[in-house]
Amino acid sequence: MNAKRSIRQREFSESADQLPADLHPAIRRVLLSRGVTRQEELALDLRAMLPPGELSGIVNAAEMIAGAVMQDRRILIVGDFDADGATGTVVAMLSLQAMGCARLDFRVPNRFEFGYGLTVPLVDTLADDPPDMLITVDSGISCHQGVARARELGCRVIVTDHHLPGELIPDADAIVNPNCAGDEFPSKAMAGVGVVFYLMSVVRRVLREAGWFSATRREPGLAQFLDLVALGTVADLVPLDHNNRVLVRQGLERIRRGLARPGLMALLRLGKRDYRYVTASDLGFAAGPRLNAAGRLEDMATGIRCLLSVDSNEAMRLASQLDKLNQQRKGMQEQMQAQAMEQLGDLLESLRGQELPPALCLFDKSWHQGIVGLVASKVKDAVHRPVFAFAPESDGAGVLKGSARSVRGLHIRDVLAWVDSQAPGLMMAYGGHAMAAGLTLEAKNFEHFKEMLAPAVDAVLDGLELTAEILTDGELPAADIGLDLAFSLENLGPWGQRFPEPVFDGCFEVLDQRVVGGSHLKMVVRPLDGGEALDAIAFNRMPDDLPQSGPARMLYRIGINRWRGEESCQLMIEEIVQ
Repeated sequence: MNAKRSIRQREFSESADQLPADLHPAIRRVLLSRGVTRQEELALDLRAMLPPGELSGIVNAAEMIAGAVMQDRRILIVGDFDADGATGTVVAMLSLQAMGCARLDFRVPNRFEFGYGLTVPLVDTLADDPPDMLITVDSGISCHQGVARARELGCRVIVTDHHLPGELIPDADAIVNPNCAGDEFPSKAMAGVGVVFYLMSVVRRVLREAGWFSATRREPGLAQFLDLVALGTVADLVPLDHNNRVLVRQGLERIRRGLARPGLMALLRLGKRDYRYVTASDLGFAAGPRLNAAGRLEDMATGIRCLLSVDSNEAMRLASQLDKLNQQRKGMQEQMQAQAMEQLGDLLESLRGQELPPALCLFDKSWHQGIVGLVASKVKDAVHRPVFAFAPESDGAGVLKGSARSVRGLHIRDVLAWVDSQAPGLMMAYGGHAMAAGLTLEAKNFEHFKEMLAPAVDAVLDGLELTAEILTDGELPAADIGLDLAFSLENLGPWGQRFPEPVFDGCFEVLDQRVVGGSHLKMVVRPLDGGEALDAIAFNRMPDDLPQSGPARMLYRIGINRWRGEESCQLMIEEIVQ
């Protein structure tokens, strides 16, 4: 059922090459194909961070927050229920506490009770004793009514967000969002936690200039929170442009030195990751899902308390709760994915060989709204189509919550904006990014929305075709495949969204094979052009995936296997090409 995909080597231009002359040819090729052409783009220390000056609204917001701190005002941080929102909330809390804010608290909306963002029902819970200032994290840019209600209660409202705004922005006292119209900040890819980190740095500067810090109230170093910035940035799957790579690299280096928050260290330990060699993928596949499980199934407040904790025992206790929730999430996701694939099979059978529609829309009344986005992502990978998956908001409510996942080349929020322009009011709410979005609609409008998707996708694509392809970094001589190149590639990280880890293409003789862990293919292989035998592993592959005779063409990453103090080169097989 997987979509047919072509394999193509990444393109690059040697004419733009201003990289150091002594770079390994494979490293040069990898960098040029990812748009890195100058030596200064390789710098990932804190001095390479973009200055905050061009981030619109940041000075105004910082002056208001600094004033509230110095005047001993009550400040409430309202976060979001994903890993980006949780880490951003923790960065705001810890930074303001370190700068001397004495009256500070946080709230995070329970998605099942209040829905996404700063909603009116959430604000109404503050009506009896509203804070002096309310700061949103990773949300707020589409929360017009919630912002208005908070201001009615007498709160000053600071919106910090990174999501794309609509035609109108909320009437907040200040807005900090690099994606607002007219903003000249060069990086539009920052996660919500990155926006908050930048804002806190300007708050500190304003307080410093006001003479707030002294021998008894010391100015804090905010770099101590970069482990959280790295986690939120990676977990939110934002593009790793140069500025985000700086933030993530600096956070990873703190973790490797054992300087991370106890809660993050506990999440990595439960994910069986060695903090001394932690990578961005460890944050994305071990820490991030465990943190996100709280927001998907229960209340992200548990995740926030885990990251706020300074006690290792308490942090491990809370991390263990998150780990159990993540195990529960996995079981529910497997069941929902199986049901989704059944729906897909029924659709393929009904089409009798015709092509799938340009977008898929899936729903089951038993599905969980906190997991539909993960299901949409898995189905999208299988069919190379944008996928919308819906679940009931609650029993008998007549409202559906949907999550969309898109493919490269199709901006999914633009698809929803087109639907909204053609059928105003069809969706109760929507928002998101290029690759992921969320929406709410009445159950009675599901079929109408489903009918609107095909023309919406066609309109946004405007004649472009979506092609499923695997991009590689070409072939390597046998002499280059080894630990030296593996270390060089590891040091070039972090790898991630829009800065993918290199995948090479080659043909190998399979010298030995066996199944480990029940579903993983462990091999010993040798490049056809000679060289040493190499260990290789292909996850979720079996011997039947190998050619019955002759060499095997494989797409692979070059990894480092660390075991009992020894380090060896290991090929991580991404595809076995038949």
